[in-house]
Order: sequence, then structure tokens, then C-alpha cells
Amino acid sequence: MNHAILEKNIGLMAVLVAVVIAIGGLVEIVPLMFQAQVIEPVPGLKPYPPLELAGRDVYVREGCYNCHSQMIRTLASEVQRYGHYSVAGESVYDRPFQWGSKRTGPDLARVGGRYSDDWHRVHLVNPRNVVPESNMPGFPWLAQNKLSADDISAHMRGLARLGDPYTQADFDGAAAAVNGKTEMDALIAYLQGLGKFGPKETQP
Repeated sequence: MNHAILEKNIGLMAVLVAVVIAIGGLVEIVPLMFQAQVIEPVPGLKPYPPLELAGRDVYVREGCYNCHSQMIRTLASEVQRYGHYSVAGESVYDRPFQWGSKRTGPDLARVGGRYSDDWHRVHLVNPRNVVPESNMPGFPWLAQNKLSADDISAHMRGLARLGDPYTQADFDGAAAAVNGKTEMDALIAYLQGLGKFGPKETQP
């Protein structure tokens, strides 16, 4: 094709650029859809239990992903600080996934079990009580907001329609699991579960 014609026709150039980007995207994405390591959960991984699922909803609603990624890269500096790099099978039941590259705060992919529930509670109310240099805002109102059993049950049923293997027993126990719990309790439960089933050994 004569480049002069292409360079003078902005509309045609825009269409061809879009075609090239689409082909490149398909070449990268389509093969992943047929790789078992991408679509199969890591050993032990199950759909989020009711309390953790409610906590994940709070995490997304409050925009925590804007400052915290959940994707440890294979760089030595990352695995030494955060733990084993993230693998796709950990995020099979994440809708939407919480990957990303924005790190105003640390990556949270392996934060589960690193701190006590009490530490998280104090940190969420006023982060500077435990991390003096933190610029994270506090979320004290989460301790006042009660969870809705109807909302979480509806969310679980919606995820089941998308393929998450919830059982009838999971649905039957959802109300009891969140009864009397606050959004603070749920968010802490979610954080404590992060990385629980991921690879444990670090890579140099």
C-alpha cells in the first residue's frame, strides 16, 4: 500500500490501527482461554465464603484497588517483599479480578495471615495508629454498617449462574455466616483470606 495515501487519510489510518490492535489483542488473549493453568483454580481454592464475599464487595465499593494491587510480579524485588509471584489460578473466582499496577499502598495478594484481626481493625479505623507514615484514609464507618443477608445470598446466586460452584449448603448457610456482622468484619475476613491458597515458596 502506498504510504502517502495512508498518511493522508486519517479515517483509513484509524481503522487500520484498530484492526492491528484487535489482532494483537486476540493473539495474546485467545490462547490463554485454552490453557488449564489459567482457567483451573489452584489446589484448595473455592468460591468466596459469604463473609469474605461481602468483604470483597466492600473492598471494591470503597475503591481499595485504586491504591493496592493484587498481582505480585516475577521480579526478585517483588517476591522478596511480598512472597511468591501471583498465578492466574488464584483469581479464577474473582469477578472482577483485582490485579493492576497502582501501588500507593503495598500489594495485598499475600496479606492474609500476615497481621492479626485486631491489627486490621485498628488500621482500618485510623491507619496512622499502626503505620505513622501512612497516607491511607480511615474507614471507621465500616464498623457501624451491618451486612445484609439478602444481598449476599443474591450475590452468591448470581455468581453461581456464572459458574462458581456454590452448593445448596452454601446458600443455606449464608444468612447465618453474616448475621450480626459488620462491613468491617467482612473486609477483615476478606483480607485475611488473600493468598491463602496461593503458592507459598518465594522465587529468587
